[in-house]
Amino acid sequence: MDSPVRVRRARLDDAAEMARVNVRSWRETYRGVMTDRVLDDPGLPTARERFWTAILSEERFRANRVAVAERDGVVIGIAMAGAPEPARAGWDTHLFVLYVVAAEHGTGTGAALLDAVVGPQESVALWVADPNPRAQAFYRKHGFVPDGTVQVDDGVREIRMVRMPPALPAPDGRDWYDDPSSGQST
Repeated sequence: MDSPVRVRRARLDDAAEMARVNVRSWRETYRGVMTDRVLDDPGLPTARERFWTAILSEERFRANRVAVAERDGVVIGIAMAGAPEPARAGWDTHLFVLYVVAAEHGTGTGAALLDAVVGPQESVALWVADPNPRAQAFYRKHGFVPDGTVQVDDGVREIRMVRMPPALPAPDGRDWYDDPSSGQST
């Protein structure tokens, strides 16, 4: 792991490698959380390759930001963010995917992928498996907090975590903005 990680925009010809990383990451991370039937399905790699091919080629996904991380030309991580569903959600962006193979955990690859698909001033939401303490700690380190919302998707309990952008200073340079109409500082 002496060579640097390179993060770049995903291309259509990355779909097979992205599927490989997706499946490997699921198997490394979600064993015991997802059913073995899903993780060991021999059709899973093909299904994930079809998924990534669609994401990278269909017009309806064109606005998504999709990135890969490579080390020595081998894809080791993937990320995707886009418009929230539903569009009226209380944030700008939804982080749909962020996976890094286990051998690369702790190398900064996840943070580089996150930065590649989500801007620092965007409000962001994501769903993370629960339990998944490593991922939850990673997201907390990057400013995400659980908002109390829970869902079960394909038998996997997930919590929603959100990150709101840092407050911008008031135009006059003060850290707090006094709203004269409310009689309160906000």
